[in-house]
Amino acid sequence: MNALSLKADAAMEPNTAPQGLLIELLTEELPPKSLRMLAEHFAQSVLEGLLARQWIDQVDSQAYRRYATPRRIGLFVKHVRAQGPERERLIKGPSLQVGLDADGKPTQALIKWAERQAAALQALEQVADGKQTVFAYRHRQAGALLDEALEAVLMKALAELPIAKLMQYQLADGQSSVSFVRPVQALVVLHGARIIPVQLLGLQSDRYTQGHRFQGARRIRIDHAEHYEAIMRGEGAVIVDMDERKQEIREALQSHARAANAQLGDEAMTESLLEEVSALVERGAVYAGSFDPDFLRIPQECLMLTMRSNQKYFPLFDAQQRLLPRFLIVSNMTLDDPSLIIDGNERVVRPRLADARFFFEQDQKQSLHARLPQLEQVIYHARLGTQAERAQRVAAIAEWIARQLSLDSLLARRAALLAKTDLLTAMVTEFPELQGLMGRCYALLDGEPEALANALAEQYLPRFAGDALPATALGTVLALADKLETLCGLFALGLLPTGDKDPFALRRQALGVLRMLMEGRLELSLSELVETGLGGLQSRQSHPSAQADLMRFFSDRLTVYLREQGWAQPLVQAVLARPQERLHRVQPRLQALEQFSKQESAQSLAAANRRIGNLLRKQGEAAQGEVDPQCLAEPAEKALWARIGRLKPDLAAALADHKDALALELLAQARPEVDQFFESIMVMTEDVKLRNNRLALLAMLHDMMNQVADLSALG
Repeated sequence: MNALSLKADAAMEPNTAPQGLLIELLTEELPPKSLRMLAEHFAQSVLEGLLARQWIDQVDSQAYRRYATPRRIGLFVKHVRAQGPERERLIKGPSLQVGLDADGKPTQALIKWAERQAAALQALEQVADGKQTVFAYRHRQAGALLDEALEAVLMKALAELPIAKLMQYQLADGQSSVSFVRPVQALVVLHGARIIPVQLLGLQSDRYTQGHRFQGARRIRIDHAEHYEAIMRGEGAVIVDMDERKQEIREALQSHARAANAQLGDEAMTESLLEEVSALVERGAVYAGSFDPDFLRIPQECLMLTMRSNQKYFPLFDAQQRLLPRFLIVSNMTLDDPSLIIDGNERVVRPRLADARFFFEQDQKQSLHARLPQLEQVIYHARLGTQAERAQRVAAIAEWIARQLSLDSLLARRAALLAKTDLLTAMVTEFPELQGLMGRCYALLDGEPEALANALAEQYLPRFAGDALPATALGTVLALADKLETLCGLFALGLLPTGDKDPFALRRQALGVLRMLMEGRLELSLSELVETGLGGLQSRQSHPSAQADLMRFFSDRLTVYLREQGWAQPLVQAVLARPQERLHRVQPRLQALEQFSKQESAQSLAAANRRIGNLLRKQGEAAQGEVDPQCLAEPAEKALWARIGRLKPDLAAALADHKDALALELLAQARPEVDQFFESIMVMTEDVKLRNNRLALLAMLHDMMNQVADLSALG
């Protein structure tokens, strides 16, 4: 900034009307995978600071614009005041006992306090503060000035950014250094047309920034905050809004794909790559490239991964989702003749695809089965042995599961033994993301059954919350066995997740097991699965509470999962209070209980259930005897005994047929006898024999009432 412009800006007086506020930090290239997160956190923190000082009235999506490019993060906020509104403050001081002496005159403590507030003693008032009365000073305080307090807001926003690793760099003076995610080159802070004086990271705020590194102006003057986006798009050749830039790139990709009579393929993968390339360019130009069709002999997953992960290209597919020998490039350069860019990218991708072909051809020289001995050289865990030993444990679990589900247990065992052999291949060593997928490919080439090959590809599913489950029966068996072995092995070592630390992703593994059991409607017992998994570790020292810890862990994960599915906490608590061996029945049971809880009789039975439970807990062994019908003296207890007798076979039949709604309806029919019993019977009578008989009657009723769920949790 020259001397004339400095003088002109200094002469500009703050406009009392609300103005747009622009903040931009121009930096060296920011990490693309963190760009959106950095911009969002920065904007959120600044907006909170503006709102707290009442420079803005509210925060909504129409009130601000968030900026993020590879070389800048920024924010524009509409209608920002130069000064917050005046507000009334009440400052409380000494109590009456401290502020007045025995003669009722002000003490030195009160006088000094009033001086610190710049308040006359006559201006003080007395207010109640809890159990005592205190002196207080009420006055009007001017609102915070944007020029004076914005720097503190921005410093706090920068300090709170979730930066994994700071970079320390030296300032232009050659003496001092600062730390940030990347070196900052310029700082723009404008309120309307006026520069707000701010000093951050060794830089003084200004109105000058830079455009596109190669195609924009090197020095750009922002005359007004509201003109920023238009100036940057024109002079700067930069689209500063990441979402806007992303949408323009998306439309260009779709246009090129249509022109080539092709498709972009998997929507989730395309969207993920689009997010990444949008953080790599300041504006995006899309060009089409191609490669030798001979490379299509390689499994298309390898080619797709090479193009997407290594080169950030968008592969193209035909209508049957078969890979075409063409791809789309998103470039940071917009050129009339992009032939050099296209040619350069085609020459770059060629050796990558040639490497993939070489790895693929080399891997086929040895079958997956022939690689089994090599697993003995790979350590899985220092205390759990090699990958070969782990494969044997997974195979034992898979065999057991297959037998329970009437599947081919020998095929399940073979799938488990071969499951990790593709980790030894050159292709997976180079592209770890292909593990499982390459196992399927190589198994088919080896002549293994298709069911086994598909299972190898599905063994890691679901990989995260919301991911697809294995589509095949054998794939489900293998995925279950693999996750259970991991959980059982690490729990046997006492390596439980603590707090937010879960280095082995055991919560994710447990959720995967639960989802497969529930959504797959598998007739498998969770406790028997855990027992089988831990049984394979008998030759190794196991933590004594491993089984109990793991079952509790599953219960906690199940509770979280059900709550995330929208089930009310009391319903979840009621159902999970009872052991749930067949997890696919949990949600139908919740549905039945939810309907039952809306009936008037539900609350009455829930209250009775809690009363009975409390009574039985206090009496302990006294409530564990058998009911003697001859000792039933009162009509109400005889009526309850008769109702229990009629209910018992019907309830057992309903539960055997998994008709939970019917079972709960049958229990509701007992409400009159239950209510009458508590209205007219004294359970804790002095006659010990009579008392124990009534306790036994209630214990029988309590057990029947809670076979579907713990009804006491409903109230």
